[in-house]
Amino acid sequence: MAAYPDDIYTEPSDIDVHTLRNLGPLAGMAGIWEGNRSLDINPKLAGPLQQEFVERIELQPIDPQANGPQLLYGLRYHTHIVKPGEIETYHDQVGYWLWEPAAGNLIQTLAIPRGQTAMAFGRAAKDDTSFELAAVRGSATNGICSNPFLEYAFQTIEYRIKVTVNLNGTWAYEEDTTLLVRGQSEPFHHTDRNVLTKIGPPTPNPLARS
Repeated sequence: MAAYPDDIYTEPSDIDVHTLRNLGPLAGMAGIWEGNRSLDINPKLAGPLQQEFVERIELQPIDPQANGPQLLYGLRYHTHIVKPGEIETYHDQVGYWLWEPAAGNLIQTLAIPRGQTAMAFGRAAKDDTSFELAAVRGSATNGICSNPFLEYAFQTIEYRIKVTVNLNGTWAYEEDTTLLVRGQSEPFHHTDRNVLTKIGPPTPNPLARS
C-alpha cells in the first residue's frame, strides 16, 4: 500500500490537466479500436465452446480525479462485441482504466449488463508496455460482485487481464475468468483474447480542451 500522508483531505495544487500526457502505461490504449483476431472460450453444457468475435472499444481520457492527496488519470471505456457477420450484441462492457502516477497503481473497473461488476488492481512503471491486473472474490479493494443467479450457477472467483502494447501501434489483451460452474467438479477458465487496431484518435479531456 502506498504511504499516503496524514492529511487525507488536501488535494494536489500542481495538477497537469492534460490527461493524454499523464496516462503512463495506459497511454498506448487511448483512442478508438477494432479487432477480430480474437477467441472466446466459454462454458456450455456440452463442453467448452470456442467463439471468434468482432470487438469495438472506445477509450477516452477523463479529467484528472483527486481523492484528497491521491491523484488518478484515466480512460473511460465502452466495449461492444458481436459475432462475425451478426448484429446482436455478444458482449457489452463499460468502465474505467485508471493510473496513479505517485504509487504506480493501475485499476480497471468493469460492469456488464448481466448483473456483474468488478475492480481489478495491478502495478506498473510509467513506461511499461505490458502489465497485469487481477480481481478476487471477497476482496475489499479489488473484488467481484455478481447477481444472485450468477452466484448460484457461475460463481466468479478470480478475474485476470494481461495487456500488451505493441510497437506496431496495436495493443492486445488476454483475460482469464475463473468460474465455479454448478454441477462441475473443477474450476472453469473462461478465457478471451484479442488484438486491437486503432481506427480513431482520442478526444482530449474537457479541461485540456479548455
